[in-house]
Amino acid sequence: MPQKGPPNPDLPTARSGRQALAVAQEAAAVAQGLILKGLAGGKGVRSKGRGNVVTDVDLACERAIVELLQGEFPSHGLLCEEEHRREGEFTWIVDPIDGTRNYASGVPHCSTSIALAHGADIVLGLVHDPLRGETFHALKGQGAFLNGRRLSVSSVEGLAAALVGVDLGYKDARGAQALAIVAALWPVEGVRVMGSSVLGQAYVAAGRLDLYFHHSLYPWDLAAGILLVREAGGIATDRDGQEAAPARESLVVANPALHRRFMERVGRMPWRG
Repeated sequence: MPQKGPPNPDLPTARSGRQALAVAQEAAAVAQGLILKGLAGGKGVRSKGRGNVVTDVDLACERAIVELLQGEFPSHGLLCEEEHRREGEFTWIVDPIDGTRNYASGVPHCSTSIALAHGADIVLGLVHDPLRGETFHALKGQGAFLNGRRLSVSSVEGLAAALVGVDLGYKDARGAQALAIVAALWPVEGVRVMGSSVLGQAYVAAGRLDLYFHHSLYPWDLAAGILLVREAGGIATDRDGQEAAPARESLVVANPALHRRFMERVGRMPWRG
């Protein structure tokens, strides 16, 4: 999984002397080992709310990632989904398993997301699919890559030809509104409910999906993905067309022409319950 690239002067150097990307790749590899081991059983699934679960593997992955990051970057902040929060000039934003409901149910579609922010600026994003062995990464200003191959968003400009990704979230009203948006778009080439918003964004960066949208996300669902899309030549905004950011919960990602057509069709529809 580790991939070499030119040093980025905007990124901090780890205590070991390694680049930040190499440390993020190691952290994802450590999580991968725990995720694969958990497939055999004993995940310890618990509910955090309707449709929202956490497993013992989520917690173990987060702790392992945090231990590595803190050892290499002791002054950095942390913003993790499950347990760890700390402020710093640089902040690691971590989702140990995005797609936990899939993972807990044995659906082989989940990911680990690791991003690094300098203030409000995302400078590194990594999304690792532990089951397919795929690593998507982006460094600000250096492009987006999948296992070392440069990525580009699709060139599909019309909604009728678009493969659209979406997720429904945990609240019934918001899920119903997302389905209403799908109905307003129809007919399209196809619709995929992903179960991992981070992989949905990575797939747009890779040109596998033409567009992805979601109405209710958290910072760890957004940080790595929006950098991937932008570095692959795409547009990432919130539902109002403002630049997407970890602090904004809604998201639309696509190439510029398709994004514009999506916003023209559904931009004024309600997204919140």
